[in-house]
Amino acid sequence: MTTHTDVVIVGAGPTGLLLAGDLAARGVACTVLERRGEQTANTTRAFAVHARTLEQLDARGLADELIATGATVDEFRLFGKLAVSLSDLPSRFRFVLITPQNNVERLLERRVLKAGARILRGVRFTGLAQDTDGVDVHADAADVETHLRASYLVGTDGVRSAVREAVGLPYPGSRVVKSLMLADVRLHEPPSEILTVNGVAEGFAFVAPFGDGWYRVFAFDRAKQVDDSEPVDLEEVRAVMRYAFGTDFAMGESRWVSRFHSDERQVPRYRVGRVFLAGDAAHCHSPAGGQGMNTGLQDAANLGWKLAAAVQGWAPRGLLDSYNDERHPVGKMVLRSSGALVRMALVKPYLARMARVVVGGAALRIPAVNHRAAGTVTGIGISYGRPHGAHRSVGTRADDVELTGAGESATRLYEALRTGAFVLVGREAEAPVPLDAWKSRVEYATAATDAHTPAALALVRPDGYIAWASDEGDSTARAAMVNAALAEVCSSGQ
Repeated sequence: MTTHTDVVIVGAGPTGLLLAGDLAARGVACTVLERRGEQTANTTRAFAVHARTLEQLDARGLADELIATGATVDEFRLFGKLAVSLSDLPSRFRFVLITPQNNVERLLERRVLKAGARILRGVRFTGLAQDTDGVDVHADAADVETHLRASYLVGTDGVRSAVREAVGLPYPGSRVVKSLMLADVRLHEPPSEILTVNGVAEGFAFVAPFGDGWYRVFAFDRAKQVDDSEPVDLEEVRAVMRYAFGTDFAMGESRWVSRFHSDERQVPRYRVGRVFLAGDAAHCHSPAGGQGMNTGLQDAANLGWKLAAAVQGWAPRGLLDSYNDERHPVGKMVLRSSGALVRMALVKPYLARMARVVVGGAALRIPAVNHRAAGTVTGIGISYGRPHGAHRSVGTRADDVELTGAGESATRLYEALRTGAFVLVGREAEAPVPLDAWKSRVEYATAATDAHTPAALALVRPDGYIAWASDEGDSTARAAMVNAALAEVCSSGQ
């Protein structure tokens, strides 16, 4: 028997769960296949939730609850002595949130189930066949074959993606760090800082709290490079921590240890017909900068509303292709930036390490350099390309401007985005044109008098980026331009 659904997502990590929640919230039938029977804390590798990701979660009503699960840090530390200040970010979230990945997953999974999507655990994706109308998805659960028919399939199934393999996409790149040790331990004299990281000649170490008295330690020993299968001796971890920090923080018992490696890889494209890749299935890189989970979540935020538009029949021409056009360059940029960080962390010669501190420290004291670094790491500075002749703000992230009119309760833009619709932000009390033709796809919001808006009118996409903007003052010309922009961006089809 074949089960029919609109979209199948393979992989119930953060990327797949955000995407499933977005689709289901828009009325798109969605099924998530997850080979694991259940999630455990030990699979957590990500601890940093950056500002742009928090903005995306805010647009879904989840940010404040997630923040309550962790601790915030207003600077991002590099190599122990260098720090990128986040205090001047143009965001409500001028910090990085330190909370384990499983806290993110719990919130996202609850949203998925509440919205009506299905998560099938213990189900392994085994293959696909696609045609012009849809995708046949093959899977098995306890050796029982399962068949699904969907309009689209998205692989969010990690670095060993079976979906990527099924569509024949290569995953070019190389290994950047071998033999990283992970350990969940008790620290009887824990560090005073929430996030603790340093790199020295012998290796580097990173310490982050789970929030329940346990700490996750990442440790790299330059002198011992072995295969992932080699057992981890806790004394190895202690030794690296003493190199890096001068103390092992009175490390006590462990509940889990493991060893893994880190690669830098990216597929040449994120779409093959009706199949898409997102998150680690599309790109992977070093853990430096804590950008992995964040980049995947932002992939999902970009793709979700576009897939929903395609399923519902109103997607403008080229909309699905824009996912690759916009997100592939971002993945490439993250590979470069995280790779640069890890290579600086691995610098061995003493003079080079001193130069790293002196030169880096001097550069980060320049406001423009610190601002750019903060924007890159946190995602706040990421923007997409704009068409020739478009307003200068098109493709940029929309600020969370204060509003005086946007539905019943929205007082700022990212609250208004919680409906999943485009938001047309203007300075007048009424929309310049009737929006009936776009029904629930577009809502109008009036910016507060003192709000700094990028233009007299700005059409903000569901993922918080500006799709169109104008400073046209003549009311007749403005109305014509708005109608043309809505027809192009949101489609006038009913």
